Amino acid sequence: MNSKNTPINLDDLKSIIELEAEAIRSIPITDNYSKAVDIIVEQVHNKNGKLVISGMGKAGQIGQNIATTFCSTGTPSIFLHPSEAQHGDLGILQRNDVLLLITNSGKTREIIELLDLARNIYSTIPIIVITGSKDSFLANEADVFLFTGHPDEVCPLNLTPTTSITVMTVMGDLLVIETMKKINFNANDYAKRHHGGYLGDVSRSKCNQ
Repeated sequence: MNSKNTPINLDDLKSIIELEAEAIRSIPITDNYSKAVDIIVEQVHNKNGKLVISGMGKAGQIGQNIATTFCSTGTPSIFLHPSEAQHGDLGILQRNDVLLLITNSGKTREIIELLDLARNIYSTIPIIVITGSKDSFLANEADVFLFTGHPDEVCPLNLTPTTSITVMTVMGDLLVIETMKKINFNANDYAKRHHGGYLGDVSRSKCNQ
């Protein structure tokens, strides 16, 4: 039978979901999350800096999502593409910023180069790294290292970033939520940043309750 006409095995889909769910449940939870949030609050909310997030490829796409989520919840954040940083975009970096670098391997060339370039401008800039490699260069260079647990990818080739970026997304959510708590971000604050759309309506209605 032509594989294109073979029905999807629903048990396979359930298995994929369970594998990804187990990877999330297995994220190592350590005091480093508190350290990372403290750095973000200190640099962004106490020193008026911003959170600069970078990653290459699929990790970069997750970084963009984390940056916009931070912005919408009261913590100024921007995504910096590591390659574009080498062509002038590094100028976005300021003295009181904090860098959040995302890389599954911990040895992504563009991210290592970005770290070096950033430190060449601001030698003491705090570095937070999310990676699946405990012994990597970037993990060792970080002020705070957050380990993904290095889950196997659900991709049948164990190559395509799938489970790893699911875990990274959740780790970003952990940082966002705990930062919201630290800065006492409330529905009124949310409404000020969401003028339009459904979420804007909902947040304003909460303020009127």
